[in-house]
Amino acid sequence: MKLMGLDVGSRTVGVAISDAFGWTAQGVEIIRINEDEEVFGLDRVAELIKELDAGGFVLGLPKNMNNTLGPRAEAAQRYGEMLTERFHLPIDFEDERLTTVEAERMLVEEANTSRKKRKKVIDKLAASLILQNYLDRHGKLTQE
Repeated sequence: MKLMGLDVGSRTVGVAISDAFGWTAQGVEIIRINEDEEVFGLDRVAELIKELDAGGFVLGLPKNMNNTLGPRAEAAQRYGEMLTERFHLPIDFEDERLTTVEAERMLVEEANTSRKKRKKVIDKLAASLILQNYLDRHGKLTQE
């Protein structure tokens, strides 16, 4: 079963997908959203579920460094509730502390990417890191 990894922000949702065996995560795209206007990109998520044959979600949970849940983590949980209500697929959360920082470091140090280009891909890379961390922590998925 392929899993869709999501890095949910207030303006964008980074999307990644696993392979069918649950070994690797690949970045897919960034969906533009607007929390303030209650535009959440769920129609595009629906299209991606069909295109990529996703059978579940892994959402990044941006906990505070002291392991508490702040406003962004609560917003991610609300997004997860919307996904559950609309798609009825399994959902899990992965602690995403420092994944955006790690993504930024990878793009600066390893890829020598300009600030303008980083902004266009960082959420997609963060979604990949969230999903890959989840896959690594949970071991290989059984193919269904």
